[in-house]
Amino acid sequence: MASPVQVSELVQIHLGPKLPVRKPEWLKAKAPGGETFHALKKLARDLHLHTVCESAQCPNIGECWNQKAATFMMLGNLCTRRCGFCAVPKGRPEPIDFDEPRRVAYAVARLGLAHAVVTSVNRDDDNLGAARAFVEVVREIRLQAAGCRIEILTPDFQGNEAALRMVVAAQPEILNHNIETVPRLYRVAKSGGRYVRSLRFLEQAKEMAAELGLRQVTKTGILVGLGEEMHELLAVFRDLAARGVDILTIGQYLRPSKDHLVMSRFYTPEEFAFLKHEALALGFRHVEAGPLVRSSYHAQEQAASTGLV
Repeated sequence: MASPVQVSELVQIHLGPKLPVRKPEWLKAKAPGGETFHALKKLARDLHLHTVCESAQCPNIGECWNQKAATFMMLGNLCTRRCGFCAVPKGRPEPIDFDEPRRVAYAVARLGLAHAVVTSVNRDDDNLGAARAFVEVVREIRLQAAGCRIEILTPDFQGNEAALRMVVAAQPEILNHNIETVPRLYRVAKSGGRYVRSLRFLEQAKEMAAELGLRQVTKTGILVGLGEEMHELLAVFRDLAARGVDILTIGQYLRPSKDHLVMSRFYTPEEFAFLKHEALALGFRHVEAGPLVRSSYHAQEQAASTGLV
C-alpha cells in the first residue's frame, strides 16, 4: 500500500485572480501634464509627427517633455517587426513620407533644442529608403536649427551596408543602435534582429567613419528584466566594449501589456549601480543606468559627458 501523501507535497491551486505585482518606489514616475507638455503634444499633432515617447509608452514622458526633450519617431507609426518587449504598433506601414524629415527639423527649431534625438520604426520593406530619411533629417536639422547636436537611433537595416554607409556619411554627432538584450533572448524578444548583426553594425559605423576621416560616437542600450542572467549581461558589455561603443544605457523592462513578454523581475538600484560600475571598468565613455533609464533619457547630458561631441 502506497504511503500517504505528506501535506507539504500538495500543490496549492489558487482559483482567485492573480494579484498584480506592485512597482517598487524607485519605479514610480510623475504623471505627464503641464503647459509645456501639452504645447509639445499639440506641435507634434499639428505637424503629423510621431514620438517614441508616446508610441513606446516611455515612463519619462512627463519629465522629458516638460524640459522640451522629445524623441521624434520617423517612417510612420507601424513597425515591420514584432519585438516581444516593444509597445510600438506593428503592421504593414504606409509608403515612406520623405517630407517628414523637414517637419521634424521644423519642430526641433521651434522647440529651440540644443540636442535632437530622432529614431524610427523598422522598415524592412525599404532599408535604403529608411536610411535616406535619416540622411534627410540630419540635413534638414542642420539647415533649420544650426548648432543643434544630432543623435539618431536607427534600426539595423537588416545588415545593409549601403544603408549604414549613407547614414554615417551624413555625420550625425551620435549614432545609436540598441542591442536590447542578451543573445539567448533574441529569438523571443527581438524578432527579426540578430545579435551578431547588431554588434557588426556598431563596429562598422566606426570603421566607415574612419574611412571618411571622421570619428563617429556610437551608443547602444539594453533592457534588463527579460529573463537574462547577470553573467550574460556582463558578456554583452564586453562584446560592446570590444567594438569601441562610447555610450551605454541600461534600463528596467516594463511590460507594456499582457500581449508582451512577461517581466522576470525588478532590478534594484544597487544592481544598476553594480552594472554601471562594471561597464565603466570596460572603457565606456558614459554609462546611464537606472530603473527608468531609456535610450534617450538625459541624452544631451550623456553626449556632453563623453567629451567627444
